[in-house]
Amino acid sequence: MADAELEEIRRARLAQLQQQGGGPRGGPSQEGGQEEQRKQAESDRRAAIISQILDPAAADRLGRIRMVKESRATDIENRLIMLAQTGQLRQKVTEEQLKELLNAVAENQRKEEEEQKIVITRRKGGWDDDDDLLDL
Repeated sequence: MADAELEEIRRARLAQLQQQGGGPRGGPSQEGGQEEQRKQAESDRRAAIISQILDPAAADRLGRIRMVKESRATDIENRLIMLAQTGQLRQKVTEEQLKELLNAVAENQRKEEEEQKIVITRRKGGWDDDDDLLDL
């Protein structure tokens, strides 16, 4: 998308939000409206960046992932945006590259889960519930 198109979308969305909130002087709900506008602007900015760095098939896959698990899609988006901002992406990310990124993230999560496991070792030869019966 061109910058002019994005700016037009933002203006239209801002006008829509102002109509819903009762205009620029919304009274006590103005702070909430501003917060919502800020979140919407951030969402629009993220969507614009993602649409620039993903090819259509990869964007479709990310959308399907978002329907199943919002947190995973957000995590992948954050990683892709970080890679784009640091200049590590030279071209649009294909669906296959997105799959590889998803597999790498899943592998990292599995490793972290394995590291967090708690191992309980019981003492041998210690107290036993059967010992209480002998005291009768």
